[in-house]
Amino acid sequence: MTLTTRFAPSPTGPLHLGHAYSALLAHDLAKAAGGDFLLRIEDIDQSRARAHWEAQIYEDLAWLGIDWPQPVMRQSDRMAAYQAALDALWSRGLLYACTCNRRDIAAATSAPQEGAEPVYGPDGLIYPGTCRTAGHPKDAGALRLDMRKALETLGNTKLSFTENGQGPNAETGKITLSPDELIGTVGDVVLARRDMGTSYHLSVVLDDDAQGVTLVPRGADLFEATYIHVVLQALLGLPTPLYHHHRLIRDDSGKRLAKRDDARAIALYRENGATPDEIREIIGL
Repeated sequence: MTLTTRFAPSPTGPLHLGHAYSALLAHDLAKAAGGDFLLRIEDIDQSRARAHWEAQIYEDLAWLGIDWPQPVMRQSDRMAAYQAALDALWSRGLLYACTCNRRDIAAATSAPQEGAEPVYGPDGLIYPGTCRTAGHPKDAGALRLDMRKALETLGNTKLSFTENGQGPNAETGKITLSPDELIGTVGDVVLARRDMGTSYHLSVVLDDDAQGVTLVPRGADLFEATYIHVVLQALLGLPTPLYHHHRLIRDDSGKRLAKRDDARAIALYRENGATPDEIREIIGL
């Protein structure tokens, strides 16, 4: 099997040193194995995506010495595929419409419940299930996965993935997921936001499969999101790729970089005379 990796940035701001690390690592892993490196533009958030940021992604990556095959997959071209998957899950009774906003969820999860503290998962606060039995029509709001029902549907299917990088708690090797863990620490995640028609979790699973990605390199902050992705892969009959979660590039105070950290933007380093080799040295590659 050919090793296929990918880098999937969002065109919502400049690429920074953390992106450089992830892209170069994915590219290096593929080339070392004689495999393929792919680029994907994750632009489902059309309210924030901008054409000039997408153009700069291509410029920055090419300057770093990264190449990729054409055409580049863009999520905004794949809404029909996401809708088809949502329709299939809805028809199986595994989704429900949710009309709660963030304030509603925060209020429900902060209500006194025997002194319990609100639980956070990879998709934020664990949803309390307010709309699970409300019977809202499909177009009433966001679409959530009924995690308990989904796991019942999967029956005795063993859910796991192989981590060949290192998770945030030094997890590596085969990671097995238990139903209780998925219900209690992941919960009913959103698979389609009303203003997007999809979500990161659904689109990334479908896109990785469509591109034939066999190894997913990404930051350790997305390790727990993999739990959601493994469930979706099982429900949709898709293979689970290998995962390589890597360390995050942080600033001098230890905070991980974000796109608002323009001082760490690749384009700025380039404008100030840095070389691609110097970028590799700065990020530890």
